Amino acid sequence: MNVIELSPPYLIFLGDVTDTTYAKTGAGLAQWRPELCLGQLSLIDTGVDLGLPAMTVAEAAAAGARSLVIGTASVGGGVPEAWLPTLLEAVSVGMEVVAGVHATLASHPALSAAASAAGVRLVDVRVPPVGIPVASGRKRRGMRLLTVGTDCAVGKKYTALAIDKAMREVGLQSQFRASGQTGIMIAGEGMPIDAVVADFVSGAAELLSPANEPAHWDVIEGQGCLTHPGYAAVSMGLLLGSQPDAFVVCHEAGRTHISGWEDFPLASVDQVIARTVAAGAITNPAIRCVGVSVNTSNLASAEVAGYLSRLEENLGLPCFDPLRQVPSSLLQTLQAMTPAASGLSSEEQENSL
Repeated sequence: MNVIELSPPYLIFLGDVTDTTYAKTGAGLAQWRPELCLGQLSLIDTGVDLGLPAMTVAEAAAAGARSLVIGTASVGGGVPEAWLPTLLEAVSVGMEVVAGVHATLASHPALSAAASAAGVRLVDVRVPPVGIPVASGRKRRGMRLLTVGTDCAVGKKYTALAIDKAMREVGLQSQFRASGQTGIMIAGEGMPIDAVVADFVSGAAELLSPANEPAHWDVIEGQGCLTHPGYAAVSMGLLLGSQPDAFVVCHEAGRTHISGWEDFPLASVDQVIARTVAAGAITNPAIRCVGVSVNTSNLASAEVAGYLSRLEENLGLPCFDPLRQVPSSLLQTLQAMTPAASGLSSEEQENSL
């Protein structure tokens, strides 16, 4: 597994992005590691605002920033040529440049040469390790929860982080497992699953959540969605390799079509549950849905409780906004599923795997 060592504090670079959907890397760092984020830099006045102080490269360097982190993740991945002057400026003042896009920073000759001359690192988070095996499909010890989505950018990472935190607070053994660039930057380690060659995606997922103690939970960050016309392949590989015992569906209230693919209506939550169970049962017949996480940011505050209540009544599952609260009913379900809470002896736990 890649272990990423970054140099904080960070200046979050947002380029000319105006849609928060495509600034999820910066938003994730600002939300979950604000103590490491010194400021933000946008090239345009109408760009995304993460609520961090606006700074130029020179101002950030003077304030002690050690890394410029590209906080965007556009379709296809890459660093536009128009951004290179800013990256070169950061390198010139001794700041490292960190990116999680598909195209490596070193593939830009001028940037690579400038970094080498300045003696600073170019850090590419989205580079998988060598030697990833083809998946074995064999069941591993330990418990696993995977977040799955009705679309991209609906809260799979935030949900996994919130559930992991809540599980540890009630005494469960839990660890967040990052599968995307932002999650890796937050956790400090992980597997950039969508950068893995297709034949090895499930094997990479097996490496991401290795065998562990029977009562230990890996809370795995999901990617894409099974009904996505562009990204379903990585979602399927991650699902099969993760072998989740439990999964949580993540959805954004009010979204009706696949973001960026407006000809494709969003699958309903119950359709996603059914498809996830059918596919996930290939490697774990005991897979089950334990809840639904909803990004309610598009709803008025007065509408949230009613929306979640109606959804919960329709589905018969805990429905919640992870940035508000992880419900005790979900945590109780996970506690009941945990072998240590089941009353099984150590030998019985081993035999059940």
